[in-house]
Amino acid sequence: MTRYVQRMLALAVLGTVAVGCGANAETRLAGTPSPKAAARQPAGPERPAVTPVFLRGADPVGKKRAGTAAKTVALTFDADMTADQGPRAARGERFDNPTLVSSLRRLEVPSTIFMTGRWAEEYPFQAREIGSDPLFEVANHSYSHHAFKADCYGLPVLGEKDMAADVERAFRAFRKAGVRQVVPYFRFPGGCYDRSTLRTLAPAGLTAVQWDVVSGDAFATDADAVAEQVLAEVRPGSLVVMHCTTSAAPVTDEAVRKIVPALRERGYRFVKVSELMKG
Repeated sequence: MTRYVQRMLALAVLGTVAVGCGANAETRLAGTPSPKAAARQPAGPERPAVTPVFLRGADPVGKKRAGTAAKTVALTFDADMTADQGPRAARGERFDNPTLVSSLRRLEVPSTIFMTGRWAEEYPFQAREIGSDPLFEVANHSYSHHAFKADCYGLPVLGEKDMAADVERAFRAFRKAGVRQVVPYFRFPGGCYDRSTLRTLAPAGLTAVQWDVVSGDAFATDADAVAEQVLAEVRPGSLVVMHCTTSAAPVTDEAVRKIVPALRERGYRFVKVSELMKG
């Protein structure tokens, strides 16, 4: 993953939108509670004391998934856009990827799109189309794509008092755009969080979703290399992180068109995160 992390650091310097979204999940989790540890936290009558975290091989409360051995895989796509990138979009920079969405439909690949509220505001028609298609489900990736923890690949950091409002602002953007297939999942920008963050967001009633396979599609120019990386790392029950932003991940569509038939030939079935969680 070294080359990918280097690309993430370069992104932080340039201020590009996909920063940090695909770094190694295990390194980010050091010092943070596992799903099992989170489940042991005292909980109120309606909401857990901390936001549960979904990882490959465990459900949101840390129990072993019975279906882990099944040949299922979830492709997830981060639709990133920061709150201050409107001028770049106005100049023609593409933070969407309609060709990728068309390929997923043509290949009939159920997918989960982790969408920022700013993306939904910039592309309301696409957000509504994605959110109205039963092939997809839309999850929250924050409004601003600012970090929820310090030292997260150079991303600007939200104050603790602003975190819940940022998440809710994204949901409001979804509602305004007419997004219907919204699920109560959240992906931290950069995948970065800590115990304090999990406590702060607990009242929102969301499940944080991490991943075990980094596609390496951000900044990639070689679709074959992206496909090879995914195919080498996918295991039964894997959750793959990719991107739905042409500007920062220009070869994702081509890579997906290689990945999907190869995994199907191996006997894998594609599912949304909601189905993967059921096991």
